[in-house]
Amino acid sequence: MTDGMRTLRMLALILVALLAWLQYRLWFGEGGASATSSLQGKVERQGVENRGLQQRNEQLAAEVENLKSGESAAEERARSELGMIKPGETFYRVVESPTPVDAAIDAEEPSP
Repeated sequence: MTDGMRTLRMLALILVALLAWLQYRLWFGEGGASATSSLQGKVERQGVENRGLQQRNEQLAAEVENLKSGESAAEERARSELGMIKPGETFYRVVESPTPVDAAIDAEEPSP
């Protein structure tokens, strides 16, 4: 072999090694294809979560505006969540009697 052939083979070997190293970095290294794919998945999940939170914020802002703008919303909320009644009102609680099916189920259950 001549020195020129030997040098050419050495250069080819160096280029193949460099190509292999670059391919390894591309697919498995930091910032490679797998890391990029993982980050894209995280970005998509975060986008979904952000959209949900944005909708929640808009609903809360609308509720706050509704509470600020009128007495009726505050009154409705006080009645439903706190069980409050107006002065002069009478509160009635309607308790339904059990249906025959419910009574039969209660009778079948053993008492402790």
